Amino acid sequence: MAVESDIKAIESDQNVLRKHVEFFDRNHDGVIYPWETFQGFRAIGSGILLSSVAALFINMGLSGKTRPGKKLPNLLFPIEVQNIHMAKHGSDSGVYDTHGRFVPAKFEEIFHKYARTNSDGLTSDELDAFIKGNREPKDYGGWIGGLSEWKILYYLAKDKNGLLKKDTIRGVYDGSLFEKMAEEKKINSSKKKKHIDK
Repeated sequence: MAVESDIKAIESDQNVLRKHVEFFDRNHDGVIYPWETFQGFRAIGSGILLSSVAALFINMGLSGKTRPGKKLPNLLFPIEVQNIHMAKHGSDSGVYDTHGRFVPAKFEEIFHKYARTNSDGLTSDELDAFIKGNREPKDYGGWIGGLSEWKILYYLAKDKNGLLKKDTIRGVYDGSLFEKMAEEKKINSSKKKKHIDK
């Protein structure tokens, strides 16, 4: 029994980067197009402008990297989910290894090094220090990628005290946060509709 659960945990860790992006594969065909990225961002509560910019930025940036052997760019900018580990940018936290597996020690290191106000999360200033601390020299693309990802996450998922909680960040890495945010948005929309109908 214990062996089975260990095997499942290993398999889960091997697929964690894929789980992170599969939420945006809205029709579950293994390919994410810009309109699916847009729909995914809308589903988690992003506005039309942020969703549009994110869809273009993400798909244009990652498409070519996830399509090895393809010489000509695809103007629909598809992201192939099975190859998402190839799109890992530099200047990141190292929480995903080169194969897209979750590295628990690197995850804990974020909070050990940067969580000064509350060991259970990062303030805006601490997040900025974390982003700067991961920068590799002259890796401008990685700097932009890291800054964009973390600032969007902070904007969408910080708590009422302005803290980006450890559980929230873990949920981004394992892909569970997006499902949770989408479900919360549905519930809130349903409550608003009922209130309007009264």
